[in-house]
Amino acid sequence: MLNEYPDVMNVRQVAEALHIGKNSVYSLLDSKEIGSRQIGRKYIIPKVCVVDYLRRARYIIDYSQQ
Repeated sequence: MLNEYPDVMNVRQVAEALHIGKNSVYSLLDSKEIGSRQIGRKYIIPKVCVVDYLRRARYIIDYSQQ
């Protein structure tokens, strides 16, 4: 899973991996859904945090759609 990406990713790489926009990635980072560190204005995201997010999201059930 995500083997072609480096162990530490940037926002663009996370957006590409998840097939979402950069603004959506920033929202996930700001809400702490995906773990990251911010150095100045730059976010660094460990790939393991993206994998953890995907594993957690797998089990979320949205009952509001019923």
